[in-house]
Amino acid sequence: MQPAPPLRYNFNIMNSKFLRNLFFLLIVAGFFYYAWRYIESTSVTVNGEKYYVLFDDAMISMRYAYNLTHGLGPVWNAGERVEGFTNPLWVGLMALVHLLPLPLSQTSLVVQWGGAVFMAGTLYFVKRIVEHFTDDPFAMLGAVALTAFYQPLHSWALLGMEVSLLGLLLSAAIFLSLERSRFPIWTYLLLAVATLVRIDMAVPYIIVLAVMLLTQRDHRWKHLLWGLILLAVFLGAQMYARHAYYGEWLPNTYALKVEGWPASLRLLRGLYALVMFIYYSNWMLILLPLALYFFRRDWRVLLLLGVILGQMAYSVYVGGDAWEEHGGANRTIAIAMPLLFACLMLTVEEIRQEMVAEFGDRQGPLAASRLVWLILFVIALLNFNALIGDWKSIERWAFLRRPDYTAGNERNLRIALALQETTKPGASVAVIGAGTIPYLLPGDYAIDILGKADPYIANQNVRVPMSIADVPTMRPGHMKWDYAYTFGELRPDIIVSIWEGTNSEAAPYLKDYVYATIGEKLQVYLRKDSPYVLWDRVIVK
Repeated sequence: MQPAPPLRYNFNIMNSKFLRNLFFLLIVAGFFYYAWRYIESTSVTVNGEKYYVLFDDAMISMRYAYNLTHGLGPVWNAGERVEGFTNPLWVGLMALVHLLPLPLSQTSLVVQWGGAVFMAGTLYFVKRIVEHFTDDPFAMLGAVALTAFYQPLHSWALLGMEVSLLGLLLSAAIFLSLERSRFPIWTYLLLAVATLVRIDMAVPYIIVLAVMLLTQRDHRWKHLLWGLILLAVFLGAQMYARHAYYGEWLPNTYALKVEGWPASLRLLRGLYALVMFIYYSNWMLILLPLALYFFRRDWRVLLLLGVILGQMAYSVYVGGDAWEEHGGANRTIAIAMPLLFACLMLTVEEIRQEMVAEFGDRQGPLAASRLVWLILFVIALLNFNALIGDWKSIERWAFLRRPDYTAGNERNLRIALALQETTKPGASVAVIGAGTIPYLLPGDYAIDILGKADPYIANQNVRVPMSIADVPTMRPGHMKWDYAYTFGELRPDIIVSIWEGTNSEAAPYLKDYVYATIGEKLQVYLRKDSPYVLWDRVIVK
């Protein structure tokens, strides 16, 4: 009797369409489970009621959305037309949420799950983009998994930022542009709509248009005509509407973040932030996707890499983001990370194919190549989520610690709830975090110390030291203030906090204020003669 032949794994079995889709759906299901865990871990329960809170900048948009649905228009304070947001279509979607019969404690939950759904849509288009280049299921599943479980995308998308929708629109537009046989009108339409979410989506729009003009000779005039017309119409319409309503051609946040400091230092700060991002993400994993063009001299690869590099260049231009010290991709780069993960896995697959070609189509080399792939995937997954080289990031990623930004969100929430109990509606409240506190105090007049919703502050010069040595500590959008104006002239009833490192500068304007306790471990400045403070409910030092 002949002995049975040894069992041999058939790696081609994964090429089954059913299995490919099954494993993809399992990753998507895993992502939704992870999203549920993430959203619940960012919630806060106070006095038996659970509150869901977004990233503070997203809560600024939520206040605009709240006022819009309550008949005040897209404003931060009633009667003041200042565009302190950069995401008009996202504010519109948030306004729809406020039409639901939900308390303010629950509205953010809808936005968070909306972000999860948009991210799931991005996973689908990442799958389709990779499958456009290769039939290898491992490359597709690797790119999808890296996108699904990338911590910065969770921070932005699941905490209410428009990054979730922008990532979906960008990945869908890129996928639709990959088919050369037809003119990709939907690519331009999706990217044009994306400029309504954020006006700086004109950057990937222009890059896509430029690549198409250079490489698509058969439709060159169509690209030029439709590309320029749609871009001009969408940008022109929103700029006209902005000027008609707010009296400005660009959002107030443009002046706040870009103007008022030397362009050379802004670029240097942006370059520093990009270098730190590449270094801590493992520079080899960031640069390896660029090698895809050496394997495939293809206009499609040029398109993907062009968009990725374009977002990085734009991040440098605006000086990076204010939260670079948290690590990982900032909001500008994050929307292109799914494309970078796709290119990374495609590059690894090209290298694996070279290994197979070198050693022949034998079971041993095939198994070894898959082992190498698995090792690289695990390294990439851990490296991309070990933000700023800190193992605590991995603990947050694994829910052994609370997610990033949550502690600050909780403190702002508790301050807002405490002010509800210790002040009367109609008080003026000066804040550093201009989102959660004003949103939960809709009847109060909010004052933004750092100028997101105050053109007087936004149009000043930055107040922080301006030298090359100060570049690492610069925080775009958080470098302008004027206490003589905010505290001396506006005289708010409540000052929630002073910007870090400026206590001595603020001291002369706090003589009319007392530092009072409004809740457990919660202190704010209260104006001594304010009629809006319930003085019997606070403890004055």
